[in-house]
Amino acid sequence: MAIRDQLKPVISDTSPVRWEVTPGLVGYPEALLRMEREVEAIRNGQATELIWLLEHPPLYTAGTSANPDDLVSPGRFPVFDAGRGGQYTYHGPGQRVAYVMLDLRKRGSDVRAFVTALEEWIIRTLMVFAINGERREDRVGVWVSRPGREDKIAALGIRVRHGISFHGMSINLDPDLSHFDGIVPCGISEHGVTSFRDLGLSTSMHELDAALAAQFAAVFQRENIVT
Repeated sequence: MAIRDQLKPVISDTSPVRWEVTPGLVGYPEALLRMEREVEAIRNGQATELIWLLEHPPLYTAGTSANPDDLVSPGRFPVFDAGRGGQYTYHGPGQRVAYVMLDLRKRGSDVRAFVTALEEWIIRTLMVFAINGERREDRVGVWVSRPGREDKIAALGIRVRHGISFHGMSINLDPDLSHFDGIVPCGISEHGVTSFRDLGLSTSMHELDAALAAQFAAVFQRENIVT
């Protein structure tokens, strides 16, 4: 099936979407509480959909499938139960986190199509900076092929409640990659992680945000999706 057909269930031309960029570092418990409030407001028609862009202080989060053995250094950074799907991941400065609160009741209620759309959004954003991001059939996320190896540049983990999505994705712009050593990222030990900086790019967070906004429209809000 073509990507255009896979994305069609989540496209909306009429739904207004709020965008918010929070400067500084947002604590993880604070972010969880905010998402909970937003999900309820969107569900009840009291708020429009929201894309929230932020950074966290260094921390690890555990998804619903997290294996305790994958927390290699439990005392290194705070560890939080995220309540999202997936396993352990790292968040920290230099990583753009995008929390995606969309009303899937108005977008086809197809969670698999939604995850595909999130991956496509990341891949198109990376293409703006000449980074070739790739999917993998056996694991979620976006990957970069390198000589003799492949590294993850973006992670995804979502939750859906009453038809509203929350949590979302993270893209490694310029985080301290050594911080990933305290976990087995997403339960995958045979591959590494990378970032814009690690790939030799000096992209700013503002430039990344601008590309995310443009490519969100291309994936989620237009009929003329191209393959």
